[in-house]
Amino acid sequence: MYRTHTCGELRSSHISKTVTLSGWVQRRRDFGGLSFIDLRDRYGLTQLSFNEQEDASMLQMARGLQREYVVQVTGVVVAREKVNADLATGDVEIKVSNIVVLSQSQTPPFTIEDQSDGGEELRMTYRYLDIRRKPVKEKLLLRHRISTLVRDYLNRQGFVDVETPFLIKSTPEGARDFVVPSRMNQGQFYALPQSPQTFKQLLMIGGMDRYYQIVRCFRDEDLRADRQPEFTQIDCEMAFVEQEDILNTFEGLLAHVLKGVHNQDMAVVPRMTYAETMRDYGNDKPDIRFDMKLKDMRHLVKDAGFVVFDKAELVVGICVDGCANYTRKQLDKLTDWVKRPQIGMTGMIWMKVSDEGSCSSSVNKFFDADALNHWKDAFGAKPGDLILVLAGKEALTRKAMSELRLHMAETLGLRNPAEFAPLWVLDFPLLEWDEESGRYHAMHHPFTSPKPEDMHLIDSDPGAVRANAYDLVLNGNEIGGGSIRNHDRALQARMFDLLGFSPEETEAQFGFLMKAFDFGAPPHGGVAFGFDRLVAIMGGDESIRDYIAFPKNNAGRDVMIDAPSVIDSGTMDELGLNIKG
Repeated sequence: MYRTHTCGELRSSHISKTVTLSGWVQRRRDFGGLSFIDLRDRYGLTQLSFNEQEDASMLQMARGLQREYVVQVTGVVVAREKVNADLATGDVEIKVSNIVVLSQSQTPPFTIEDQSDGGEELRMTYRYLDIRRKPVKEKLLLRHRISTLVRDYLNRQGFVDVETPFLIKSTPEGARDFVVPSRMNQGQFYALPQSPQTFKQLLMIGGMDRYYQIVRCFRDEDLRADRQPEFTQIDCEMAFVEQEDILNTFEGLLAHVLKGVHNQDMAVVPRMTYAETMRDYGNDKPDIRFDMKLKDMRHLVKDAGFVVFDKAELVVGICVDGCANYTRKQLDKLTDWVKRPQIGMTGMIWMKVSDEGSCSSSVNKFFDADALNHWKDAFGAKPGDLILVLAGKEALTRKAMSELRLHMAETLGLRNPAEFAPLWVLDFPLLEWDEESGRYHAMHHPFTSPKPEDMHLIDSDPGAVRANAYDLVLNGNEIGGGSIRNHDRALQARMFDLLGFSPEETEAQFGFLMKAFDFGAPPHGGVAFGFDRLVAIMGGDESIRDYIAFPKNNAGRDVMIDAPSVIDSGTMDELGLNIKG
């Protein structure tokens, strides 16, 4: 056998036992007639020791081993003279009596240590080497652990794991599809699924009642730290449920994961409407680990003779605890920060509350002490607090203040990755008007049902209709979202009509679903979680890349296997894709 134990298994209870280990040479340290090798496998490190006085030939063999050689060693477990408290196996070492080289290795292009000297692109090119590093390995093991917890919870809740197709029909809603040419049906294409949405609804019509799938999905869109062209969803659907049933079920899922990973109990998840989150936080996925709510100041500052405020659609501020000691240089730096193109503001106003309670601001010329005291009272500001104010077009200013709020929290260390603050956001608009195309778009997707109490507005004022939809937000990141679906053919047809689909287009794109509604569709709804994002947040990060075994880079390329790549001309001919001159 290649091994009797793993490299992370041996303890002082194994002393005097003869064992066999296999793994990779992490490093070798030579001291005169002594050498030590750290042998690594998935489970940890074990130190190997060699002594010239005891076995000169074995020492000579050891000094021929280079980094990342794969070796099998046999020896006796002994106590280490110097215990390494940072290592699980740090009480013992192996006095080696035999070495077998199973595979040699070239010198790696970067050090395979916790802190590597390899840049991101280089490590992605040699991703299989990067995975040997403990930080990456542990992230992939965390992913496996959370996957197991999710399956365990959903199985116990009566959900059934059902696979849905990867080769499906392209539809016009949502992000861009990845398309796959068909050799047997030349000139026609499959699409890779952005989600299994219609299939899980069809499973409900098929009577499966509770479905889940941890499923790969694909979207051809621009990338960022929390987005990849292929990603994984926890996709779920339930029949004969209302919104409350779904919220309770998936609060339970998050609580189960949080308890399993961090041994933390989760309180009842608070709920806010979309309108409340936009008013208080400036976005629909607020980080509620800290306060610092946005405050509309228009009623306090209008018609005071300060033209910036008088002309603004929105004047909004935040109160930052304990930052009245910010210097002019620090405030100027913040002003420059909001002026960046990514934020888009032309300036920033500030007001300080001194330790004695008096107020001073960057607009003292326009607002006297009484006016500034009104600012202080409106924010509930205390001595030592700092108020930051932005003004301008409403949508831009609200978004900019939301970004400034997060920036201040990051600066002040208020976004503790070990703290988890979930939130349900409810009552989204069903539709949003797009000026450029001159039509409505679905805020979530076209299968979302209206709130029952807003159903009467669907014909007279569709823009005022709220969706029977919900998002689960965790630490300022949307980790899941879903809705109660339309299960009535006439209502679904009305939704497609509002979205600008002709009856012919509806039939061509979604005729299979509309037909299914004619055969007894139960009330149903569901949710999909971004699995990669959930795992990253549980790991204390916001970037998902290291939690995916073989991720793409920012250009959507796999630099390890060099994909996407050109296909040979013969294959192009078979697919009918060669353009004839």
